[in-house]
Amino acid sequence: MKKGIIALSTLFTLVLTAQEKKKGTLDSIQKLDEVIISTSTIFGNKYVAKHRTGSAYYLSPKELEKFSFTDVNRALRSVPGVTIYEEDGFGLRPNISLRGTSPERSSKITLMEDGVLIAPAPYSASSAYYFPTIARMEAVEVLKGSSQVQYGPFTTGGAINMISAQIPTEFGGKVRASYGSFNSNQLYAKIGGGNKNFGYVLEYLNYGSDGFKTLPSGKNTGFNKNDVVAKIGVNLFPKASIQQSLEFKFQYSDEDGNETYLGLSEQDFNTNPFSRYASSNEDRMVTDHTQYMITHRLDFSKNIRVTTTAYQNNFARNWYKLNDVTFNGTKKGIADILEDPSTYANHYSIVNGSVNSAADAIGVKANNRKYYSTGIQTKLDYHWYKGDAFHDLEIGLRYHYDEEDRFQWVDKYSISNTGVMALTTDAIEGTDANRISSANAFASYITYKLKYNNWTFTPGVRYENITLQREDFGKNDVDRTGVNLATRENSVGVFIPGMGANYKFNNDFSLFGGVHKGFSPPGNQDGQAPEESINYELGTRFNLGKLKGEFVGFFNDYSNLLGSDLAATGGTGSLDQFNAGEVNVNGIELLLNYNFTNSDSKFSLPISFGYTFTNTEFQNSFNGADSFWGAVTAGDELPYIPQHQFNTTFSIEHKDFEINVNGRYNGEFRTLAGTGNIPDNERVDANFIVDLSGKYFITKRLSTTLNVINLLDNTYAASRVPAGLRPGHPFGIYGGLEFRF
Repeated sequence: MKKGIIALSTLFTLVLTAQEKKKGTLDSIQKLDEVIISTSTIFGNKYVAKHRTGSAYYLSPKELEKFSFTDVNRALRSVPGVTIYEEDGFGLRPNISLRGTSPERSSKITLMEDGVLIAPAPYSASSAYYFPTIARMEAVEVLKGSSQVQYGPFTTGGAINMISAQIPTEFGGKVRASYGSFNSNQLYAKIGGGNKNFGYVLEYLNYGSDGFKTLPSGKNTGFNKNDVVAKIGVNLFPKASIQQSLEFKFQYSDEDGNETYLGLSEQDFNTNPFSRYASSNEDRMVTDHTQYMITHRLDFSKNIRVTTTAYQNNFARNWYKLNDVTFNGTKKGIADILEDPSTYANHYSIVNGSVNSAADAIGVKANNRKYYSTGIQTKLDYHWYKGDAFHDLEIGLRYHYDEEDRFQWVDKYSISNTGVMALTTDAIEGTDANRISSANAFASYITYKLKYNNWTFTPGVRYENITLQREDFGKNDVDRTGVNLATRENSVGVFIPGMGANYKFNNDFSLFGGVHKGFSPPGNQDGQAPEESINYELGTRFNLGKLKGEFVGFFNDYSNLLGSDLAATGGTGSLDQFNAGEVNVNGIELLLNYNFTNSDSKFSLPISFGYTFTNTEFQNSFNGADSFWGAVTAGDELPYIPQHQFNTTFSIEHKDFEINVNGRYNGEFRTLAGTGNIPDNERVDANFIVDLSGKYFITKRLSTTLNVINLLDNTYAASRVPAGLRPGHPFGIYGGLEFRF
């Protein structure tokens, strides 16, 4: 089945080939980045990604299909500059960092789906408790460096754009099903069709698992997720000289999972890393998400296009989870208890269910929140030739509003020495957190690209104007009458400039670099400053025979790094931000691709290798004992950022089958700021994980699939947050069928 994006690329290649014959200048391949490939993408293909003036990576449909990823952590680990720490082993709530940004809930990177902000409340509460399902994506784009000023509000590390199913030009579809370890299952179905005037695509995904952890009660520790997407596209006036089209997108997803914030103590992890304490028996995450998008495209000519998108995202979630334990009137958070179970031995006995506790000993918080995000954005793209120079002007505007509504409570339980919990106080809803945080934001940008001879220059500037507010109704006003209402507000307006350049020596070697301002919005505390930095990069792309590669050095000079008080990182969960001052982050990124065979061989044997080195250093001291970083002394390293990572993938491809092996090394990292040797209780050890996948093509339409996660069955700790040590996914094997029509 021809996909819409493939058909567009083919069409543009033909058009540009004709232009090449007419102009006799650059070849058609070199002009692929001089057309508008798609309105919902950053690059649209690997070629354009490789010819940006900033560092960029395009995960193609072929790459995603190799392993049939459902875990975004595993999908992104092949991209240099991306740092991830796992939490649940399935990638349900990833923690992603780009070039040393704080990885906490991916809150310091710009996340998009089809070019639209997708975090639940990108400005007022950016922590990504909702993350698009990677198993339904056709491609993923990762943009770093100076040319990212088009995408915000987070411009320090970069942007990730996930591209959902595109509307095809012919009728077709596919069905994929798999089953395996831990009663894990997946069912995916897609159907679509169209012609030059009308098209549609529908898809459904269900996947879940019983989980690889065990509770004393025997209750499963897994999850179940559903995802539905529908798109309809119409060319409004096919015969008009000015072409117009509309595309409507609807997406719905839900999740029901028996997941917890509670990990394990050091001793218990070493004894049985896949166990869970009895006090987490009632923990459960329930979510639902809807997205509505309507996009109008106006093509005045082949050189001028205006694209306007209106969008609305709604996300509701209630994570009902163990929060604290009280013994003899002393209440302690679960992170403190597992950090020092000897000092808090009585609290720990309640956590593991080995004693008969008093009533109300266990606090289970209903972390009930609703998110709303809506906006309209428009983009003008105009490009033209003048003499031997190519010019491209892009202007974008966006008005956006989002909010987070917290309406939470804490139920109280007792526990028996058999590990059975009993509800002792059914709390009134809204008596824990009862507030609304919101943001109004206007963003605009202008970028200009000039290509002349072997040079490409891309200057640009972004402007963000943001007003952040909070209305706190208090714990005693559950009806929100406003009798105890406390408000606060913070505003910021900032220009974010950037400049990138590329020099192409020949078809096999180019040099690129850039400088841009990094920015992250502040919190809603009056007068709090935003996160700001100046970021530099210098790199080269090269072809040496069969070897293709990219080598980049980067340096992020923070004048003010912001930290967030997140429960997911052991904090109180207030989301308040705090200033951490000056920080330097620098490193290198290396990507190599090589194919051992020639194009006329029956086999293809490609291999890829990616390496990331990241060095971080606080430039000042401050007391952050209750923060994600701990107490900080100048010279300390940032936590949760390993210095060394590498990833390699080797494939054997044949017309009848394919085998893919992927290995990922994640270096050790510290969990609190520090320097020198990492103390045992502040270290997550290095690990090397190998995954394997295979396909056998029974016919052109029907194939069998095999996926093995953690082939060597390495037991490893993924993190020490939210509370205690957490294991990565153990050995798992999954078989399935895939049918295309």
